[in-house]
Amino acid sequence: MKYVVKLSFEVGGIVDKPDVIGAIFGQTENLFGEEFDLRELQDKGRLGRIVVDMKTKSGKSEGIIEIPSNLDRVETALIASMVESVEKVGPYEAKFELKEIQDVREEKLKKIIERAKDILGTWNRGKALDIKEVLNEISSAVKTGEITEFGIERLPAGPDVLTDPNLIIVEGRADIINLLRYGYRNTVAVEGASGKIPQDIVDLSKEKKTVIAFLDGDHGGDLILKELINANVKIDFIARAPQGREVEELTGKEIAKALSNMISISQYLKKQQEVQTAIKEEGQGQSVIVVQPEKIEEKPQIEINIPQTAMEEIKKLPGTLEGIMFDENWNPVERVQVRDIIPKLEASQDNKVSYIIFDGVITQRLLELAASKNVKMLVGVRIGGITKSLDNIKILTFSDIITS
Repeated sequence: MKYVVKLSFEVGGIVDKPDVIGAIFGQTENLFGEEFDLRELQDKGRLGRIVVDMKTKSGKSEGIIEIPSNLDRVETALIASMVESVEKVGPYEAKFELKEIQDVREEKLKKIIERAKDILGTWNRGKALDIKEVLNEISSAVKTGEITEFGIERLPAGPDVLTDPNLIIVEGRADIINLLRYGYRNTVAVEGASGKIPQDIVDLSKEKKTVIAFLDGDHGGDLILKELINANVKIDFIARAPQGREVEELTGKEIAKALSNMISISQYLKKQQEVQTAIKEEGQGQSVIVVQPEKIEEKPQIEINIPQTAMEEIKKLPGTLEGIMFDENWNPVERVQVRDIIPKLEASQDNKVSYIIFDGVITQRLLELAASKNVKMLVGVRIGGITKSLDNIKILTFSDIITS
């Protein structure tokens, strides 16, 4: 991590550490879109685990929060400002204040410089010193983001391919370079495969890593994916570039979107086995056959009829950061900003809302709140951080219901 964001906080009541962390996640969610979703940043290794040190005094709670960050200076400052905007923890008023942003690299750089001085001091006096060469070696020691080689076959890879708990497998060297440009350092390339996946990748995938196959959105990507599966590479998730696009040409936003829309290997294999089309037209409505995300191989198919008029409105939602609440007959109840969905549900007394479709992330907090308000279905951009599913509410993504 490059930085540690340190904030103090004071809450006007007695709360626990999970309450504080939950308030931070909940009240910063979707403030600046998916790119700055704290859980998403943690999943990618861009933010570390939030540490809370607190105590209670005179009926109040106070303490210090530390958030490790691997983002750049501007992005880290934005994260600090987002956390400062949290105003409540549970039912109590709260105040968060930034104390400092510590640059953890400074100590490392000091050690490198001191070590460089030692090296120069003990250098062989009989050999003429090339100062430029020494400075270049010292400089290269602190460079980040440069491409490396991995394994016997010297495959192109990011510098964190061995140390990061997550692994992204791509097709070629150009993909590695583009991902490094946007901070993804836990990568390795199969280099075209040409019918045989390198054994180094097979062995690496079987270590204690979460493995993501991130491939081009063309027939070549299909072939590489097939070869990875046939070679018994342990794949946990599959991400694809948009149709007809290549990973090496994607922007940072497009990469983040492709990775956020990745599906599990079990979902992929399930879809490959489906003979019947998942979407069919029935009268005025569009019938969608979907499968619940948890334990997908054991869940029965569920058929949901969405009227065409509602589908037309739903198709306009992606990219708006808005949502639509429908009643049980798919009549719009209210169109709201994503950040206002939870407050609206909390304030609701009549339980008229049966379906919520929104351009955001479905969280455990939203799922449980919606279920308590008798909402039958949630549809979001993606499903994130769900540790416990509920039988009385369905959760889907846009890709499950929108086909064009």
